[in-house]
Amino acid sequence: MRAIGRGIGTSGAALALLGALSACGGGNFRPVSDMPVRIGKPYTVRGTTYVPADQPGYDLVGYASWYGSESGNRTANGERFRPGWITAAHTSLPLPAYVEVTALDTGRTILVRINDRGPFSRGRIIDLSRGAAEELGIRGQGHAAVRVRAVDPSEKDRKKLRKGKPAEGRPRVGADELAVLRARLAASGNDAGR
Repeated sequence: MRAIGRGIGTSGAALALLGALSACGGGNFRPVSDMPVRIGKPYTVRGTTYVPADQPGYDLVGYASWYGSESGNRTANGERFRPGWITAAHTSLPLPAYVEVTALDTGRTILVRINDRGPFSRGRIIDLSRGAAEELGIRGQGHAAVRVRAVDPSEKDRKKLRKGKPAEGRPRVGADELAVLRARLAASGNDAGR
């Protein structure tokens, strides 16, 4: 009886070890989490230095692009990049951060989770995942004029985004506000990002 019990214990330990090792086979990606929030050190890409910072009042107009061919790569946050998820890359916001992105052509607004660094192309202020670009309705364009605004969403929306799902729908921005945002874009000099 004792030998059988010991054999089961050894088998159980072997199964536990096998399970632990199989979990490691995914490339040591960080689990999707909102903690810890990382600001990060300044870094330089192609001669431009970026300084990550907590920016609670961040509200900028410019151009968004999207990316998706990096499927499975590690994001700057250490998570696995999943192109269908509603995520984005930003040069300086904390990782993770949450922003509302509004398409200035349509007024459509979505909530996005920032978990990567970029874009490093002149005139771009955010690089959306393919899933986020589809949700915003700009995937076919390649790039689009947008407003990016830092927000503090509900835990319900955070949880959805951490699982790759879209957050609750946001109201469309009205024509008057869109006109103001387009004027801000023209005055900002970011209009060259087309």
